[in-house]
Amino acid sequence: MEYNRKKLRLGDVLVDSGVISQEQLEQGLKLQKGTGRKLGETLVDEGIATEEAIARALSNQLGYDMVDLQNVTVPEDILGLVPGNVLERYKVLPFEYSPDSVNLLRVAMADPMDMAAMDDITIITNLQVEPVVSTTRSIMLALDKYFGNVEVNSALEEYTREKESQMAEQEDMYSEDVNNSPIVQLVKTVIEQAVRQRASDIHIEPMEHQVRIRYRIDGALYEKVTYSIRLLPAMVARIKIIGGMDIAEKRKPQDGRITQVVDRQEFDIRVSILPTVYGEKVVMRLTSKNALTKEKSQLGFKPKELKKFDHILQNPHGIILVTGPTGSGKSTTLYTALSELNKEDVNIITVEDPVEANIDGINQVQTNNKADLTFASALRSILRQDPDIIMIGEIRDQETASIAVQASITGHLVVSTLHTNSAAGTITRLMDMGIEPYLIADSTVGVIAQRLVRRLCPECKKAKKANADELELLCREPGEDITIYEPCGCSKCDGTGFRGRIGVYEIMEITPALKSIISKSGDADAIKEKALEEGMNTLRMSATEYVLDGITSINEMMKVSFDL
Repeated sequence: MEYNRKKLRLGDVLVDSGVISQEQLEQGLKLQKGTGRKLGETLVDEGIATEEAIARALSNQLGYDMVDLQNVTVPEDILGLVPGNVLERYKVLPFEYSPDSVNLLRVAMADPMDMAAMDDITIITNLQVEPVVSTTRSIMLALDKYFGNVEVNSALEEYTREKESQMAEQEDMYSEDVNNSPIVQLVKTVIEQAVRQRASDIHIEPMEHQVRIRYRIDGALYEKVTYSIRLLPAMVARIKIIGGMDIAEKRKPQDGRITQVVDRQEFDIRVSILPTVYGEKVVMRLTSKNALTKEKSQLGFKPKELKKFDHILQNPHGIILVTGPTGSGKSTTLYTALSELNKEDVNIITVEDPVEANIDGINQVQTNNKADLTFASALRSILRQDPDIIMIGEIRDQETASIAVQASITGHLVVSTLHTNSAAGTITRLMDMGIEPYLIADSTVGVIAQRLVRRLCPECKKAKKANADELELLCREPGEDITIYEPCGCSKCDGTGFRGRIGVYEIMEITPALKSIISKSGDADAIKEKALEEGMNTLRMSATEYVLDGITSINEMMKVSFDL
């Protein structure tokens, strides 16, 4: 990819700065061939280099400044200089005039060697361009913030005016104009913005006079925008079409799936539609194809916990249970464990409802109640498929639980999830399901209870001395001098005070002493007491450590361990 003005190529710049090796450059060029992608995009997509590393290398080698647009407020007069569609096409954003000259415009660019972009902006603005390096993500987030809704809103206003002039009945808008470009654009923009803001769910909620759109980011819902209620039918119809649902059915709940590529990354979107008093409510759950399989080190295990986790996974047979409420990261932990165990010499089969992420080399079965393929019936068939490791999406009933126990006793490793609050409570739940205590003691090798807490934004968290109440919550002596941190809010974390989440774990390895208590039908308290004696940390203890380390706040700790 030749850059004529400086006779510099991105690949050479990255090799010279030590970001990639010559072999990696050749691998990147080979992968780029015929795809139409830029080399930088290819390297990031293939995990060879990060956007930040590429930006730093360009900044150092070319001598350009580097900017994080999330820390900059762009003045109105500069935003009006270049149309939003041009900026999106080139992935650039002018953000200030140069202090050296009035005729010099500083422009954030992911590719500061893109001469076509500079020439176009010079022609449009009649100003000289001074490139400043930034990452694609930073630029796209800023473009979303300043221009994301401008084009969509103007098109939507026109669309609504048209509808009003025709005096169209609201019902008719379902079938008409579903593919009308403002609506198509609106649905696409809502999904793209959610992805860029790291949302896990999008809620499109009908209210009496408006449609409210909320994103769930790091486990908390934030209202992002409201539209006229007149847009709801067309939006829902558009989502039904791309999700493969029935447009004409408005009275029953429906489920569907959408696959959408955002910023060259593929997202799998599960859609649920529910009729409410004011119209159909849509919830879309976003999962990136590669988000569920993380490295073990990224899950948030402390060194001692990681050692225990590895030890449990080394069992050749038995049941490993991961427990916690919906949205506590159980699937991610299970998928990470499976990826770890996924070797050429083992046969891994999963039965899930639904299959959440596809993993190469693992046989995944989706339950289908219409075809009588339930967890229990699928498990019976799976046992005839010569498996070494079986993953059950969830143990929901006595039948599934008893087959899982039998499978683990006959030499299989079974991993599954259960909705319980603590590790000790999981054992008593299995007893309540009617499984004999001696079988539970014989088959269970480890239980991991987990939650997610929000991480405080490192840029803006503020320190304070813990008061008497807080010391009591942290199980510390009155009058102890302890510093804790609170959320504040800045442009980096979108004013929320939090950025990202981290797992909190309670790992209970089933030792001979615990087996003896379980087989005698010991209650949860007796099991917990023994496990604590043997060095188990409760969720409350793990979350307290995060508060003392300044990773999370006291309120977050209370949320995950309120009853423990």
